[in-house]
Amino acid sequence: MERKKVEEFEPGPVPPARPVDRFGFFVPEENNSSQGSIKNNSSQGSITKKVINEQEREERRIRKWRKMIGVGGSDWKHYVRRKPQVVLRRIRKGIPDCLRGLVWQLISGSRDLLLMNPGVYEQLVLYETSTSELDIIRDISRTFPSHVFFQQRHGPGQRSLYNVLKAYSVYDRDVGYVQGMGFLAGLLLLYMSEEDAFWLLVALLKGAVHAPMEGLYLVGLPLVQQYLFQFEQLVREHLPKLGEHFIEEMINPSMYASQWFITVFSYSFPFNLALRIWDVFLYEGVMIVFQVGLALLKFCHDDLVKLPFEKLIHALRNFPEDAMDPDTILPMAHAIKVSKRLEELKHEYRKKNEKPILRAESSSSPVAQKQFSGKCFSNSMIRSPSLEELSAQGTQPPATPRSWRGRRLLSRNSTKSRSVKE
Repeated sequence: MERKKVEEFEPGPVPPARPVDRFGFFVPEENNSSQGSIKNNSSQGSITKKVINEQEREERRIRKWRKMIGVGGSDWKHYVRRKPQVVLRRIRKGIPDCLRGLVWQLISGSRDLLLMNPGVYEQLVLYETSTSELDIIRDISRTFPSHVFFQQRHGPGQRSLYNVLKAYSVYDRDVGYVQGMGFLAGLLLLYMSEEDAFWLLVALLKGAVHAPMEGLYLVGLPLVQQYLFQFEQLVREHLPKLGEHFIEEMINPSMYASQWFITVFSYSFPFNLALRIWDVFLYEGVMIVFQVGLALLKFCHDDLVKLPFEKLIHALRNFPEDAMDPDTILPMAHAIKVSKRLEELKHEYRKKNEKPILRAESSSSPVAQKQFSGKCFSNSMIRSPSLEELSAQGTQPPATPRSWRGRRLLSRNSTKSRSVKE
C-alpha cells in the first residue's frame, strides 16, 4: 500500500471549547465545578490578596531575569561567567514561564546550533523522507492528548510535532524515531517554534553542552540500562532499608524508573514539576533525574518499606500529591550529593559490561561544528519498545505553559534551503 505523507491528511474537526489551566491542559470537570463554588467574602478577600502578592513577586522575578539575559539573550554568556552561582540559584528556583523557551535555548546550546545551520531544518522537513513517517503519524495523538495544542487530529500541534520528529529521524538515522522522543519534542514545542525545538532536541541527544543522550534511544537502550544500574546502586546506598525491601520483593528500577530517564519526567508527572526539573536538567545535566528519583523514594520511604509487591509497584507509579510539589521535592533532591558516585558507577558499569555505550557519554561533542550535508546519513533505522511496554505508568496528564499559543508551523526565518543532490 502506498505510504501517505502527513501533508495528505486533512485536519480533523475542531473539538468543542473546554476550560484549560494556565499551561493549556484541559481542566477535569470535577475541578472546574469545584472552582465555581461560592466562597464567603473573607475567603475571597484573602485569596485575592494572595494572588496579587504572587503576581507582584513574579513581576520582580521577571525583571531580574530580563536584566540577566539581555535583549534576545545578548548578555547571557557574560552574566554566566560573572555570576555563575547567581544563575544556578535562580534556575533552581524556576525560570519565569514567559522566558522559559528562550532560556532553555541559551542554556542547552541549541541557539548556537540553529545559527550555524541556517536552512537545515527546512531542508529536512520539506525535501527528505523518513522510514519512520507512519510510526510518527500513529504515535503523535498519544503525546499530551489532553493539551489544547495537540488535541485536534492532524491540527497545527500534531503537524508541528510530526515535522520535528520526522526531521530528527532523518538527521540521525542511527537513532531514527522512538516513541518516548515525542514527549521531549512535544514539551519543547509548547515553548518554542518547530525549528528551535528541533535544534534543542539535537543539542540534547548529540551533547552540545552535556554528555550526549542518544543512547537512551539506540537499539537495546544502552544508556537506559546504564542509568538503571546506577540508580539501583544509589538506592541501596542512600536508602539501604528500602533497597533491602526492593530486593526481598524482587523490585528493580526497570519496573518503575525507565520512563523517568527516557522522557525526563515529562510523561506522567504534573507539568509544573516537570518544567522545574527541565530547568535544572538543561543547565546541570541528567544528574537531576537521579536526584529527583531518590528524593521521591526518600519522601515516601516509610510507607514504601511496608508494602508487598503489588502495592509497591502501584505506589512507585503513583506518588502522592504532596510528593509532587516542586518546592518540596526539589530542595530535597538538590541536597542529595551523587555526582562523584555517578561517575564511579558509570566506570564500574562500563568495565562490567566491557562494551562502551555507542557515542553516548563523551564530555564534549563535535555536534556544534557539524554542518548538514544532504546525503550524509546512514541507512539504519532503530525501532525500540514503546513507552507503554517500558513502563505501565499511569496516564494522568501533566499540566503546561502559555507560550503554546500562536505558534508558527515552520520557521519563516530560515534561509532558503539547499536542494538535495540526487
